[in-house]
Amino acid sequence: MGRKLLLIGLYLYALLFSVGRTLRLPNKWSESHWMMDYRFGFIKRGLAGEIFGWFCKKDEFSILILSAVILLLLFVFMIGIAFKETIKRENSFYRILFFLIFFLSQYIVFSAHLIGYLDHVVFLLTLAVIYLIRKNKVLPASLIATFSVFIHEISLFLMLPVSVFALFVFQNARVPFLFKSIFSKEIIRKMTLFLIFPFLAIAFISFFHEHDGTDYAGVVFNYLKGLPFIPEKVAQSVTSGYTQSFSLSFQEQHGYFIQRVFISKATIFYGIPMLFLLWMTFREFNLKANIGIFILLAIVAFIPLLLHSIAYDTYRIWTFPFMILFLGFWVLSSAYQIKNTKVKRLSVWEKVFFMISVLLVTLIPNVLFDNETERFSLPVKISLILPLFLMLYLLKKPRSKQV
Repeated sequence: MGRKLLLIGLYLYALLFSVGRTLRLPNKWSESHWMMDYRFGFIKRGLAGEIFGWFCKKDEFSILILSAVILLLLFVFMIGIAFKETIKRENSFYRILFFLIFFLSQYIVFSAHLIGYLDHVVFLLTLAVIYLIRKNKVLPASLIATFSVFIHEISLFLMLPVSVFALFVFQNARVPFLFKSIFSKEIIRKMTLFLIFPFLAIAFISFFHEHDGTDYAGVVFNYLKGLPFIPEKVAQSVTSGYTQSFSLSFQEQHGYFIQRVFISKATIFYGIPMLFLLWMTFREFNLKANIGIFILLAIVAFIPLLLHSIAYDTYRIWTFPFMILFLGFWVLSSAYQIKNTKVKRLSVWEKVFFMISVLLVTLIPNVLFDNETERFSLPVKISLILPLFLMLYLLKKPRSKQV
């Protein structure tokens, strides 16, 4: 029992440390998203605000409460999954270090900083979709995915790839994954059943947005500008995001793709901890014997980086692979039954890899939105992460058979 409490304490402390660095009230951009709905006819991302308006008065206080509840639910599910999957194999330091780095990662930091963003809703729905796929309820999972597409079209990059990964893994859990198995009749049947409705939704939104989206620009801008708590500059930015065509966004942004992915500060500060999570996954599930699954996970994890070709919020986009890797680890842990036996110790280079990753996710200041800075200074950060190493030291001794 003491070890389980220590594990919960470790994950909660890491989560609270990350949240405490940047937690704030919803910014004007996120408030604007919740104020959008179908009052002027169909518009992309209007579904969340439409449903919100059915149950609540649409004002800043209601948006704050809703945003806080959504983020809290997401964090509760994350902690619950991490604890449950760690307990399956308590002696594995690979699992512990994986979840620790995740809870310290820039994804958690930005989740608190960007409270109220629709990304959180998409990831909450992704948890439900993966759960349903695990239960072989593909059609209900597809309907939720379709719903998510109308919440935010970013679901194409965040939800659908990792959900398809889950479908492959749960279908092939008992045998080594081969890429040719993608073309098996059962996989094709399930993949078609799962993807057909979300893809139809994406096609509809894309067609509408390309041909009719700009017609709403003036109406949307005047509506947002007329709200007492939305500044004109934000109204302009949100209007552009809601009405500018995808093709125009690609034309404007794709030239920066190589620089944002391969030559930015995030390539190092975010990329190294992501590679550490991939390595912990590789080691924990012995994916050397199932290299196809590992390659597939790596591809799925970095698909969100394609968003750099159409959007300019570089650091936010770089956080998404952390969450995809978390979901991928959950899928693998649910599919593969690994005995809770004695595990190998971490090598010296793995310990160095871990320390570098810890320092990058905890001590390097993040480039935040709205010209904000992190709440903790460097000396405060150093003092606050010391208890993490103490808890890791106490967890270092494997659980005895008598416990």
